[in-house]
Amino acid sequence: ALWCLMMSVTPTRGGLLDLPWEDILVPHILCHLPLQQLLSLQRVSKSFQSLIQLYLANMRCFDSSQIGPAIPRAAFVNLLKDNEVLQQLALQNCSDWLTDRELLPVIGQNHHLHQIQLKGCAQLSRHALVAISLSCPNLRQLSLAHCEWVDSLSLRSLADHCKALEAVDLTACRQLKDEAICYLVQKCGRLKSLSLAVNANVGDVAVEETAKCCPELEHLDLTGCLRVKNDSIRVLAEYCPKLRSLKVKHCHNVAESSLSILRSRGVELDVEPPLQRALVLLQDVVGFAPFINLQI
Repeated sequence: ALWCLMMSVTPTRGGLLDLPWEDILVPHILCHLPLQQLLSLQRVSKSFQSLIQLYLANMRCFDSSQIGPAIPRAAFVNLLKDNEVLQQLALQNCSDWLTDRELLPVIGQNHHLHQIQLKGCAQLSRHALVAISLSCPNLRQLSLAHCEWVDSLSLRSLADHCKALEAVDLTACRQLKDEAICYLVQKCGRLKSLSLAVNANVGDVAVEETAKCCPELEHLDLTGCLRVKNDSIRVLAEYCPKLRSLKVKHCHNVAESSLSILRSRGVELDVEPPLQRALVLLQDVVGFAPFINLQI
């Protein structure tokens, strides 16, 4: 496809650039090409450079992984400096250099964002989350996994201003405690997916409040939440009839007595029932799984 576009610049025939840019090229042709190839097209001619700049200014989705394993800071700033219509922003490949200085201008001029991915962006600060909450009232999905700078005050700002949130990933946001999670779910009752994994400060209080405030909840990740116990899992089963998956691996205080309720409803769990675990262990030891007749 890139070769065909480059061939179209020959002066002896009508070329691609003769088509209407805003009505045809940007929305119907360039959107199907990888971003990395589009950036290469800028070097073909000044006309192509102008065309790609127009495309970048009207781009609805920006995913840094489309450019390669790493994107230079200057390139990121230049690519999005004129864009005010972004709807999806994924910056998981920018963790080595992305700070508030680069992110805040992009957030401040894009008020239509409904999906933001900041997984592992460790050099940001709480000001980034406050800016997101103030600038993105239509936000639906937000990943802050492994962003340890997220604190209770910035999460409160998010909860106060982004009540349409449906999916939030707070994996390894270790500053957060039960109180902050409770505030979030009380304000954002439309949540369908929530990850609180790898957070030793999260316990039954947060899980029970999530269950009671978010009846639409479908996916909950509590991996490694050591303070979560059976009681909150039972509350989850009672208040969340739409739950489809629950992760409780390494939650040592959660037993089959509470999980069996969800298991009987077909909820996908990341831990096997006791009998199956025992058979797998036995198979590893003796090389086969004998037929065993046990009552549980």
